[in-house]
Amino acid sequence: MKTSHILLTGILFLSTSFTNYHSITNKSLPDLTLKDMNGKPLNVSEYGKNGKLTVICFWATWCKPCIKELSNIAEHYEEWTKNYNIQLLAVSVDDAKTTLRVPSIVKSKKWKFDILLDPNEELMRSLGVSSSPFSLLADKIGNIIYEHEGYVEGDEFALEEEIKKAAADSVNVPKK
Repeated sequence: MKTSHILLTGILFLSTSFTNYHSITNKSLPDLTLKDMNGKPLNVSEYGKNGKLTVICFWATWCKPCIKELSNIAEHYEEWTKNYNIQLLAVSVDDAKTTLRVPSIVKSKKWKFDILLDPNEELMRSLGVSSSPFSLLADKIGNIIYEHEGYVEGDEFALEEEIKKAAADSVNVPKK
């Protein structure tokens, strides 16, 4: 009797934790097409359909904390992709003038993740993001489960903790 009660309590606790964790923002990756640095159109919602966790970082060439955040994440990116099956989108919100600087910064920093351009801030607006740096994490089916505004040294470790939780929680997430 006690064992079944403990088991039932444990199941209820885990299902409540899972539900609360995955309904943090009640948003998902929008059906919105942006271009990469080569002009290739990519739909953001497609990143939520390939079974990987998705980190999106909004940044700009003139934003020193943004560049620091992405550079620090880049140091861990290979390990994170291996350990947690993630993908990273660095979304530049540079306008038409400063967008020209994006490729040179990406090349000089040797960033290996996807870079998308959002010169009109369409993706930012659709997600309710008001400034950069801003990072978010979407689960394996595109639901946004974590958001963070700003950047201070070490925030990448808090992001990794959220990624770890999501990787553990999303093992049994059904496909859309």
